[in-house]
Amino acid sequence: MKRSMLFLVGILLTAPTAAWAEGWQKSADLGLNFNQASYNDAWTGGESGSIAWTFVGNLSAEKALSPRYNWRNTLKLSYGQTHTQREDDAKERHWLSPEKSSDRIFFESLLRMTLGLAVDPYASFTFESQFYDASVPEVVHYIDPMTLSEALGVGRTLVKNEQAELLSRLGFSLRHHIWKDVLSIDPEETETNTTTDGGLEWVTDYAQTFSGEKMKYVSKLRVFKALFNSKVDDFKGLENEDYWKTPDVAWENTLSASVSKYIQVSLFAELLYDKEVDLRGRFREVLGLGVAYKLF
Repeated sequence: MKRSMLFLVGILLTAPTAAWAEGWQKSADLGLNFNQASYNDAWTGGESGSIAWTFVGNLSAEKALSPRYNWRNTLKLSYGQTHTQREDDAKERHWLSPEKSSDRIFFESLLRMTLGLAVDPYASFTFESQFYDASVPEVVHYIDPMTLSEALGVGRTLVKNEQAELLSRLGFSLRHHIWKDVLSIDPEETETNTTTDGGLEWVTDYAQTFSGEKMKYVSKLRVFKALFNSKVDDFKGLENEDYWKTPDVAWENTLSASVSKYIQVSLFAELLYDKEVDLRGRFREVLGLGVAYKLF
């Protein structure tokens, strides 16, 4: 556990710093999307005002370390809140405390080796979390829960030109799920739990630009099939005894279009399936209009 955390800190500190060195192909897109609605007192149908905003950051740095080695780092951040207005018994409208509507940290470091064969070996490290967990109102945990993944396998670049890139890879992945259980309302009364599972992963990345880079489509599909789980004994005899064996699927799609230099429309759609979380697939779609800024 301590070694994994040290490795994580090292990657997070090294990758952004190295990205500023010469020879790196860098990309950093920042955006702030929002929508707002307001109603005066003449409305009687239960309408309520709201303000929602979401910050989105997509950063990447890629470099050919040598003719045979390529290193790509990707960081995706999002955080948003929704402010809602409610009417009290006196028919007066008040703004409630904001609620979190979006929260994600995703970092991936991918090292590929080019040997001129049909497929290329790769090694990857992935970190997933959120800025804070406030599922228990009295206790707030920052950067919790966390998922750390290490993988080895082979991949192939199926398409690569100025407008499009399609990369698919297959390998063995080891995942560590780390979270804190609240034992009482005392922030110190917590217990850290860790579950480790391992199995096969299939990851496909696709990016396509249109209309002279005014439109961009980015898609990432991840499928993980667990072969073992460190908590398998805890599930014996339960209804969800074999849920961990079902493949997990995460498919995210982003379509963005630049209306002007700093105004952008974006559509984000995500499909998640994890039987241990919910027997159904989870889907969300976010349409945003806001300010966008490209650092480089």
